Amino acid sequence: MRLSTVMTGIAALGTAALAAGGAMAQQALEIVGQPVDGAIGFQPAATEGARDLQWLDHMILYIITAIVIFVTALLIYVMIRYNRRSNPTPARFTHNSPLEVAWTVIPIVILVFIGAFSLPILFKQQEIPVGEVTIKATGYQWYWGYEYVDEGVAFDSYMIGSPATGGNNMMTPEVEAQLTEAGYTKEQFLLATDTAVVVPVGKVVVVQVTAADVIHSWKVPAFGVMQDAVPGRTAALWFKADREGVYFGQCSELCGQMHAYMPITVKVVSEAAYAEWLTKAKAGDVQLSAVETSTPVQVAAND
Repeated sequence: MRLSTVMTGIAALGTAALAAGGAMAQQALEIVGQPVDGAIGFQPAATEGARDLQWLDHMILYIITAIVIFVTALLIYVMIRYNRRSNPTPARFTHNSPLEVAWTVIPIVILVFIGAFSLPILFKQQEIPVGEVTIKATGYQWYWGYEYVDEGVAFDSYMIGSPATGGNNMMTPEVEAQLTEAGYTKEQFLLATDTAVVVPVGKVVVVQVTAADVIHSWKVPAFGVMQDAVPGRTAALWFKADREGVYFGQCSELCGQMHAYMPITVKVVSEAAYAEWLTKAKAGDVQLSAVETSTPVQVAAND
């Protein structure tokens, strides 16, 4: 009797371990690109483009800060030095040519300086390289459809708990169970989707963006990419992620009543894991259920 009980217990533990192993396989990827409550700044940059954009933003912020301090100091000086009490007899000149030349030339120099750094970054974004992975993303009210152009793989991606799938946009036990089954936690509610875009790390990914009904926008902050999806037109963006993990984005163009409920989930995996997923996806299984990495789940804080 005791042996039977022990064997039954071992079998139950084995079943639980297998189930836990399946959940851990989904949860093995680090969650990197996610907004953090109460934090400010950018999400961790996972591409060269995102690093370029963040550097440019910081550089321009320094310039703007210096201008604001200078103008504020100048205003305070003028108010003190030239008020009626300090300067009862105001000057009556109408212009000052050197000063007018200075406040025309200096802003031009500042703008040229900014342009010398911003235009190369813009050109790098707009010059689309040859993609090692090409994905067509189509915006719908209110979900995304994806097609791996060269692989014959296509699927739709809905927010977990989306009204479009019978949800009510609220955290319920059912939605929490769906999140857990997909390898997420409650913190990823309104961010996680039932299927995800899966791409290999270190490869050039080109995303062809369009829409089927109204204007949408495909945006992933950690990649530094955003492209409007316009019906009847196809635009493109590209990125090369250099860090494995899970990244979240959103439709960033007001597209109707449930605009807030069409997020984007991208999973960056190793080449071997991507090849394995692609094989399963071609067989009809687009769930990422066999990806294992050595990195535990954690939410990266904003800079």
